[in-house]
Amino acid sequence: MLDRRSLLAALALPAFRAPDLLGAPPAIELFAGTYRVEGGRGLARIRFEPKTDAATISGYLPVEDASYGASSKSTGKRYFVGESDQGVVAAYDKALTPRGSVSTGGAGPCFLALDGRQGALAVANYGSGSVAVIRLDPVDGRPLGAAQVVAHVGSGPVRQRQAGPHAHWVGFSPDQRWLHAIDLGADAIFAHRFDAEHVMIGEGQVAYAAPPGSGPRHLVRHPTLPLAYLVSELANTLTVLSTRDDGRFDPLQILSTLPPGFAGRSQAAHIAIDPAGQRLYVSNRGANTLVVFALNAAGRPTVLQQVACGGNWPRFFLLLERERRLLVANERSGEVAIFHVLADGRLQDSGGRIAAPGVVFLML
Repeated sequence: MLDRRSLLAALALPAFRAPDLLGAPPAIELFAGTYRVEGGRGLARIRFEPKTDAATISGYLPVEDASYGASSKSTGKRYFVGESDQGVVAAYDKALTPRGSVSTGGAGPCFLALDGRQGALAVANYGSGSVAVIRLDPVDGRPLGAAQVVAHVGSGPVRQRQAGPHAHWVGFSPDQRWLHAIDLGADAIFAHRFDAEHVMIGEGQVAYAAPPGSGPRHLVRHPTLPLAYLVSELANTLTVLSTRDDGRFDPLQILSTLPPGFAGRSQAAHIAIDPAGQRLYVSNRGANTLVVFALNAAGRPTVLQQVACGGNWPRFFLLLERERRLLVANERSGEVAIFHVLADGRLQDSGGRIAAPGVVFLML
């Protein structure tokens, strides 16, 4: 029996449902890309135990400045970009044996995406403002031949960041007819027609002209509704877009990602959506927060929570839905912060940290 004081103390605690980890694997392997200039030693392999939030780095793969990666569901291959002036994609099999590499045909590659057939790999070359498409072997996923490269054209009013095009994200449309590319320098989303059979793309056409100086960065699609959500780095905004059959987007709503009253400098970074299409997550570098948006039945967002990111400069985060965890790559503090995802989608800092100097992305 609880006495009155114990009962009142229990009622004061925030509602929390322990994540249901029954049937979850005792440990999972993660990969963390790091920047060498910030102390990174390559592509870190991390053994993470969701039941205890314990993690250890088990080794490194020799991919310097690995700023992004993608994995194939059909072949088990993993692909990582090295963000250098001579961009490269490295391929590894399930056993993490190297299976070839290929030039991205541009500088500073920072994002990858696989098409629905898992036969094409798209790359965003930030430094050179171009996108590339690489054919993959249908059996073992090896890169085949040289990349097809298409350059973007455009600039924006923020001269130190937008003197020319800077492709920052790529993704294939659900119907596989388009490769979309977000360009921070050109303040635009470009649509490239995609030929899956021949693994070719067309010239880019503007699918959405973002507000000048907003610096669009990353995009996610709603899992069931004809909507997409765009995070803009320079404006620190979330834009709700309706999707069209012709590959274009129409803006529906723009919201700030920053905490109320924040007056410092900040740059919005990553965005993710849960599989149910009910919660949207965005990170803010500078404000050093994570913002959780609740999505209603029509897919419209409202702010549910702003929470400290557990470090400095949250460039990326990984949502582990089954494990009810969100892992934050805090680049400048050189650590991964472990958050619990509560029943209502809010985040709770577990206090767990994984030391990873220069960490900039995470993937399974």
